[in-house]
Amino acid sequence: ERYPEEYTGEIEKDISRLEMITSRFSSIGSAPTMKYENISEIIGPFLDYLKRRISTKVKLEFVNEINPQRSMYLNRNLFEWVIENICKNAVDAMTGVGEIKVRMFSLNKQEVAIDISDTGKGIPKGKAKTVFEPGFTTKQRGWGLGLSLCKRIIENYHNGKIFVKNLLNLLSI
Repeated sequence: ERYPEEYTGEIEKDISRLEMITSRFSSIGSAPTMKYENISEIIGPFLDYLKRRISTKVKLEFVNEINPQRSMYLNRNLFEWVIENICKNAVDAMTGVGEIKVRMFSLNKQEVAIDISDTGKGIPKGKAKTVFEPGFTTKQRGWGLGLSLCKRIIENYHNGKIFVKNLLNLLSI
């Protein structure tokens, strides 16, 4: 039986994604390869990929306010992983129903900001400083390593900052 072309394309994307995840794990402990890449061509298509793989009751909106030709020095696989981790945490916080907004804008000639907000329950006031520490989790299962790895990827490899901007619902990269 033949499957519609759209399914075949999505399966190919999933296979590519699994290869990328394998590559991530095999390179743990070594310095990531960084290069200049068009940030809009990474974030936009990656969010489209994520939209098809999260709850259909979650609206994922991307607002791109930067020059579409803007390049940044980054490691694509790790950078996508940070966006994915934060968005999946948002989906979990909203228990699969709500809205995520990803807004990308320029801070200056060298820096780009990515604000990721959601309509979830937010981060408890006393936890804002500890969410990026290894072992922090609000889930029944998991090791609490996701956000600590995000912090390491953004700060150590991309010379950026990641922080809780608003206790109610916003993480910024």
